Amino acid sequence: MLTPSDYIARALFHAARGRGQTSPNPMVGAVVVSAEGVVVGQGFHRRAGEPHAEVHALRAAGENARGGTLYCTLEPCCHVGRTGPCVPLIVKSGIARVVASVEDPNPLVSGRGFALLRERGIRVEVGPGAAEAMELNRSFFTLLSKRRPFVVLKAAVSQDGAVAERRGQRTLLTADTANRHAHRLRAEVDAIGVGVGTIISDDPFLTARGPYRERPLIRVIFDRQLRTPTGARVLSTREAGPVIIVTTDQAARLSRARELERAGADLEISAAGTLASALNCLGGRQVGSLLLEGGASIYRAAWDEELVDYVTLYLTPHVLGERAVRFLDGRSSVAELTDGSSVTRLGPDTLIERYVHRSR
Repeated sequence: MLTPSDYIARALFHAARGRGQTSPNPMVGAVVVSAEGVVVGQGFHRRAGEPHAEVHALRAAGENARGGTLYCTLEPCCHVGRTGPCVPLIVKSGIARVVASVEDPNPLVSGRGFALLRERGIRVEVGPGAAEAMELNRSFFTLLSKRRPFVVLKAAVSQDGAVAERRGQRTLLTADTANRHAHRLRAEVDAIGVGVGTIISDDPFLTARGPYRERPLIRVIFDRQLRTPTGARVLSTREAGPVIIVTTDQAARLSRARELERAGADLEISAAGTLASALNCLGGRQVGSLLLEGGASIYRAAWDEELVDYVTLYLTPHVLGERAVRFLDGRSSVAELTDGSSVTRLGPDTLIERYVHRSR
């Protein structure tokens, strides 16, 4: 006999089907089980502005929902956003019980959905699958709680702990399998971020090549002095998504700023001039996840300001020598970051992934 945990696991499976498509909304799945214990409806939130998971599941269930249980991975909404609220629909369906993984941190909901359901005589249980639901929506929870994107530091690192052979020199470290994995990451996040040094030395396109991506990909350049060349290749790919240059108020007054805007860049002013301030600007634009791809100076700034939430490292077999540019420059070693991590072989390279704990 299936248990509530089994039904929540199914709801989580459906929620994950919205990966890379729902931002700034969360990924949510829902399953309706009849009073007789039969799954009669299921669904997931496909993209922002479209019906929520509960709507899809209840529509599929129809009259079979009456007296049954709705399992969902997030508290049902009770406010009008781009779509109508789910709570009245749940009440109208005749659902007798709602089992949800976590409370919605959105101030417009934040427990009110549960309260309204209870007021209408619907039993509510909260908690099954909470850890999994929060991990699935780590970007959504970070954006609401910290007003900035969930930051994934992504780097390719040599055997001797370096990210480039020389400062300002493009160094290719990863092989094809790791490169394909990296582009899958790009296909799922809201934005890619790099420092202006990476733009000058590598002149990257910063696009997701290979995997299908439905939404525009935001490309972010952190450039306090507006050194970004107007002929940078990233500015020739605006059909893939906007290019935002985060700079200072002083630099934005220069004629250089107008030249970059004419070249297609969208300037954003970071009031404090810190990386934290820059990320708050992105949070204001509802950027929920940021893949920080370099270079070394940006890695170190993010680490020093404790802005890194997750680390994705590609450890490569290369040895770059004593004059190479060190990853994090002694702030934390690769060995320390790999302790307790998830480890996956990708051809000749090794993928290391882990959350960053603030106890460092």
